[in-house]
Amino acid sequence: MKIFAIGQNYTGHNKELNSSHPENPVVFMKPDTAVLKDNKPFYIPDFCEEIHYETELIFKFNRIGKNIDPKFAHRYYAEIGLGVDFTARDLQWKLKAGGKPWEICKAFDNSAVIGKFMPVTDFSDIQNIPFSLNINGKTVQQGNSADMIFTIDELIAYVSKFFTIKIGDILFTGTPAGVGKILPGDRLEGFIGDKKMFDFLVK
Repeated sequence: MKIFAIGQNYTGHNKELNSSHPENPVVFMKPDTAVLKDNKPFYIPDFCEEIHYETELIFKFNRIGKNIDPKFAHRYYAEIGLGVDFTARDLQWKLKAGGKPWEICKAFDNSAVIGKFMPVTDFSDIQNIPFSLNINGKTVQQGNSADMIFTIDELIAYVSKFFTIKIGDILFTGTPAGVGKILPGDRLEGFIGDKKMFDFLVK
C-alpha cells in the first residue's frame, strides 16, 4: 500500500505557514509503516519537540491506474474518509531552510492516521464536503473540499502521471488552516459533517 499526500492545497493553510500558492500539486509520500488506524493512540516521538496535526479528507483507490484523465478519475475510488497527517514541524523548518528533503518530518512511523471510510454515494458533491477536528472538545480545524486549490480528481490525475495507482492505495488531499501542536493527553476527534470518523488519544 502506498500513501500519497498533498501539501499546500488550501489557501488559508498556506497563509498561516507563509507558503506560496503552488503552480502544481505538491506531492509527497508516506510508507505503510506510517499508518495508524483503529483509533490506536499516537505516541509523540522523541526526535522532535513540536508535532502538528493536519486533518485531511482521504480517498481509497479501488482500481489500478496510470496517466488518468481528470474526467475519469472518479472511477478510481469508491470511499471517502478522514485522516491526520502528523508533521514534525520543528524538523520541517530546519530541513526546508537547508533545502533538504523532509521525509523524516512527514513519513515517520504512525504519522498517517486513517479513520473510517464512507461510500462516495453518500455524498451529492465530493467538492462540497465539510470536515472538522476537535481537540479536547474544542473545534480547532474546519474545512471543506470546496476550498481546495486543486480538486480531488485533478490531484488523482496529477499523481497518476508519476506513479501507478494500485488498489488499496490512499490519497491525503491537504489540510485547511488551523494546524497546531499536540500535547500528551490530547483527545483528537475527526468529523465529516456530523459523523465521527476517528477518536484517539495522544500519549
